[in-house]
Amino acid sequence: MSHSRRFHRTLSRFHILAAVLAMSLSSPGFSAELVAFKLGLSEPVNTALALWMAEAGGFYEANGLKVEIINMSGGSRGARETAAGRLDAMHVGLSSVVRVNQAGGDLKTIAALANVIRFTFFTGAGVKTPADLKGGAIAISSFGSESEATINLSLKKLGLSRNDVTMKEYGGGMRRIEAVKTGEVKATSVNEPVASIARAQGMHVMVDLVPDQIPWLFTGLVVKQTTLASRRDVLVRFLKAVMEGNHLALSDEKRAKEVLAREAGIKDTKILDISYNDFKQQSPLNIEPTRAGAANVLAQFPAGEAKGIDDYLDLGILEELKKSGFVAGLQRKYGSK
Repeated sequence: MSHSRRFHRTLSRFHILAAVLAMSLSSPGFSAELVAFKLGLSEPVNTALALWMAEAGGFYEANGLKVEIINMSGGSRGARETAAGRLDAMHVGLSSVVRVNQAGGDLKTIAALANVIRFTFFTGAGVKTPADLKGGAIAISSFGSESEATINLSLKKLGLSRNDVTMKEYGGGMRRIEAVKTGEVKATSVNEPVASIARAQGMHVMVDLVPDQIPWLFTGLVVKQTTLASRRDVLVRFLKAVMEGNHLALSDEKRAKEVLAREAGIKDTKILDISYNDFKQQSPLNIEPTRAGAANVLAQFPAGEAKGIDDYLDLGILEELKKSGFVAGLQRKYGSK
């Protein structure tokens, strides 16, 4: 082989190696290139399992993200932080989005982790009948949250109205349950795993909305509309990681329960079983919101206060992932349908 041919072959190999190195440095999984992403959590409940599984499975990092999950102790509080640009995304229901946008925010729901109401209405020891609630206080996580919006449905079932009670902010579910037990308030609504903990403690259920399977955009993933334009590529990677986390959570029960127990602080195996099964029943496989769920939320607002469904939802990224074959690839990988 001539010196010239050897030189060109060596040069060609060098170019190939350089190209491979460049690709590895720019790939989403390369740790030096991870993009910081702040994700707000309404509270540590089972609707967050897909988010935790995405972290446990390494899917955020695989998509080039370093995600920090922050407990906001209230959905509407986190929605306001998202609107202010201090969070990149928030785990929260549609009611909070409507409230924040009414105050000048520009939030959009881009995915859903629960499309039905998951609340159970618990009352204190001295509350035996609906009449006992009159004039009393009811604990909610924060004003504008799903815990506030769905209280109206529970009161309606009891033949009462919002004017019969006073709402007070108490933050997370366990804090609200403690307030009921000590008599600070007369009632509250909570979801899993707190609902099962309250039942195990012998607390009285006055209304259970869970069996009704009421369509409701109960837990969404929410971002600023301007972020959809300026950081769409980052949001695409974020939703890919969360969707895969959801597929993993639904297909690997053992691992999902380990993560749920750790992140939600569940020590009782019976409560863990109930919380995981509740997650399986409610979680939309491909994290898609339903229009029926959004419509029911918007119907709770007085005529003219809320806009149309498309003013609050942007499902463009989910459609893009479906058309690209990403969703079908996950279904093949995890054997899901």
